Amino acid sequence: MSVVRPRVALWSGAVAVLLIAAAIAIPALTGWNVRVKSFPPLHAEWMPRIGPGLPVAVAVGVLAVLFGHRLAARVRWVPLQLIVFGAALVWLLSLALVDGLDGIGTILNHRYEYLGTAREVTDFGATLREYVERIPYAHEDNWPVHIAGHPPGALLFFYVLVRVGLGSGLAAGLVVIVLGATIPVAVLGALRALGAEASARRAAPFLVFTPAAIWIGVSGDGMFTAFAAWGLWALARAATSARRGEGPVAMIAWSLLAGALLGYCVMLSYGLPLLGVLALAVLFAARRWWPLPIAAGAALVVVLAFAAGGFAWWEAFPVLQQRYWDGVASRRPPTYWMWGNLAAFAISAGPMVAASLGGAADAGIRRRRTGPPSDDGVRVVLLLVAAAWLSILLADLSNMSRAEVERIWLPFVPWALLGLALFGRRTRQVMLAVQVVFAIVVQSLLHTGW
Repeated sequence: MSVVRPRVALWSGAVAVLLIAAAIAIPALTGWNVRVKSFPPLHAEWMPRIGPGLPVAVAVGVLAVLFGHRLAARVRWVPLQLIVFGAALVWLLSLALVDGLDGIGTILNHRYEYLGTAREVTDFGATLREYVERIPYAHEDNWPVHIAGHPPGALLFFYVLVRVGLGSGLAAGLVVIVLGATIPVAVLGALRALGAEASARRAAPFLVFTPAAIWIGVSGDGMFTAFAAWGLWALARAATSARRGEGPVAMIAWSLLAGALLGYCVMLSYGLPLLGVLALAVLFAARRWWPLPIAAGAALVVVLAFAAGGFAWWEAFPVLQQRYWDGVASRRPPTYWMWGNLAAFAISAGPMVAASLGGAADAGIRRRRTGPPSDDGVRVVLLLVAAAWLSILLADLSNMSRAEVERIWLPFVPWALLGLALFGRRTRQVMLAVQVVFAIVVQSLLHTGW
């Protein structure tokens, strides 16, 4: 059911394109050094190329545009989940393989990333105990950029991969890609649990064929996004367990799982406590708050477990802030990055992410004027889109993300895109074509640093 006028997609997409163009053109034309690689607002370089994954990306993109929405509307739910996972896996792999096999593991092997340090760790307990003291630049053996810039949950994930024999760049990259392919499955499952299956089906192609796949498949933040998506899925299951006839034990179990996953997200990135906004939106959409104290308690247990091992989040954060401002961030002009971040996000999520926001706003206004539609999934979508964009706004205003948000804000991308489900089928097909073409062009022309 369409609840948004098609012209909203046109004007919103145009605004995003203009924002992206301004973020690219202004530094190039004025010589303004905004302190990233050669292609702001992305941490990327101009590098046109045609790789082995390109024909596959084009082929699956064409098939998605022609048949994706029809398939998502008609296939039974379980087969649809399998199709979504398979399509996401092919999309992630094909984009990464534009650079050949190097496109899968090279970035994770970079000296700034987690994998190299994970290979060197022999005693993770000792690593936890010295973690905070090695964050500052002043320490003679300070951590590489991404280790210093994140809590130790990310390092622990790759440490486990190394210990089980998946420590090569290629192997670890494939693990991250497989996890990334589960993200749309989790988001769709959360929507269905909240009573918005029809909206989930309409959103499915956008969740799979997103330009964000360029970064999800090759960065640790793709793994963060998967943990976040599954944590919110578990919370949606907890909040709606009574509707499915499940007893209080099931609700408690789902709540504990949600808290464990979302608590681990706090140990993956200092910015992911903002997932709390989305978590509250899930509970509000379900109109049930009993899971909140249980999930919050489980999340706290995860954080306290790391503290007992030697890493206290609340002690590390101010140290991290000091390192952040001792580094390049202090030289990145806020007058550019306060809006340049949004341009980078629009590239990562695709320019139609602006149509998602515009569509949600338009639907919300019409909902207030005419009353709630018969499909309560619209309410769920509006809540989740609003929560995602509020999280992005708070992250931007925090001033702790000057640049690189094309990867840092990945956990918010799928939820920010849900507003595209509010448009009619023909409009959605055109918007999906824009997203697919945009992703292929960006991956083929730019070599991203993450």
